[in-house]
Amino acid sequence: MPIKPSHILGHNGRYRYTALNSFEAKKFGFSKLRTKELLKQSGIPTAELYHVFDSPDDLELMRWENIPTPFVIKPASGSAGKGIWIVKKKLPNQSIWLNELEEKLTDDDLNLHVGNILDGEFSTWGSNYRALVEEMIPPHPKLAKLTYKGTPDIRVIIFNSVPVMAMARIPTQESHGRANLDQGAVGLGIDLASGITTHGVQGKKKIISYFPNKPKKKVRGVKIPNWKATLETAVEAAIAAGYKFMGADLFIHPEKGPMIVELNGFPGLSIQLANNSGLKRRLERVEGLEVRNAQHGVKIAQALFAEIFIDKDIDEAGIPIISYNPSIQVYDDQKIANDVKALVNTSRYRSAISQELAEKLGHYDIEDLLWRQQEIEGRVPVIEIEIKIKDKRFTTAMVVIKRLNRTPHKIELGRKDVQGFLVGDN
Repeated sequence: MPIKPSHILGHNGRYRYTALNSFEAKKFGFSKLRTKELLKQSGIPTAELYHVFDSPDDLELMRWENIPTPFVIKPASGSAGKGIWIVKKKLPNQSIWLNELEEKLTDDDLNLHVGNILDGEFSTWGSNYRALVEEMIPPHPKLAKLTYKGTPDIRVIIFNSVPVMAMARIPTQESHGRANLDQGAVGLGIDLASGITTHGVQGKKKIISYFPNKPKKKVRGVKIPNWKATLETAVEAAIAAGYKFMGADLFIHPEKGPMIVELNGFPGLSIQLANNSGLKRRLERVEGLEVRNAQHGVKIAQALFAEIFIDKDIDEAGIPIISYNPSIQVYDDQKIANDVKALVNTSRYRSAISQELAEKLGHYDIEDLLWRQQEIEGRVPVIEIEIKIKDKRFTTAMVVIKRLNRTPHKIELGRKDVQGFLVGDN
């Protein structure tokens, strides 16, 4: 299904949201060094910083053999991957290093590149140029098999402390091992609820269904590891920096988990192509919501922007059928299943639960509140509920309705939760 034009966020529309960021917050987008200092103070994982070059004089004292490999050299105020060098290993007993393409680098090569960074060749903002040398994060094994040479990263767009869209950027041969769409990397849209990839684009224009040079590997269906922690880490960084609207770039370390690479107060808009979805509509849906913390923001995102994935085994065997009055299982706050009579109501998008049942299950308190939604009864709570229909167990968001206290069924299943099922006589 094509993206609706009214849902797309353009450059002019983006300005409305970037303008909400304070001047202090924007400083973190202009300086990777300032960002790393903030992250360290806030206890948010990021790559270890090995060295900072403030001037060409620092090169006279530099001993590259003392820097543990692999490492990365980058400008402190660059963008779009400009000026980033990846040094993967040092040859034994030689002052020779290899980059991600196995090309040889000498001391002079490394010093010359740092000198170019200090001259401002790759920097986007400011006039005081610095070069950083930091730990290189290896690719997670589950993503390494999809990539060419470099490390994939995850871009998460955050607004009002809620993740609204995400994509994985996968290095390719065309991008020379860099996770940069401008250079030909692959962008994969990600379902926020499950962490499963949904759509793909190479560069910023070419829609793809299979990975380049991997004609049998679909871009849809890749499970991103440490997904919930990745989203929470991104939101925690946004809160620490004071950003209202921003993009967070993260690597997923094989042992350490998600690590922030940088924060971007002016994130690119190609993420909409990778997700086949518009940012504008998603931003509008979370504007004004009261978000308590990073965990709450992630819960809201996963409730609002979940896509439906039918289990492969069920799909091959045929779509399961449920009756109009199915018996389902609903889990209480102790994860104990309760049998509940439900009613399928396809005039409703989101499912509803009676207030009495929500209280009985222990889900009717402030910790379970996602947001409030306008219904006929007024502004009612929306809470997180785990249910099981047939063999499908999942977490969803339900509105709490007092009217259902008086009906035989205590849950009305809306269209969102019965996708993947046929409704009829069973």
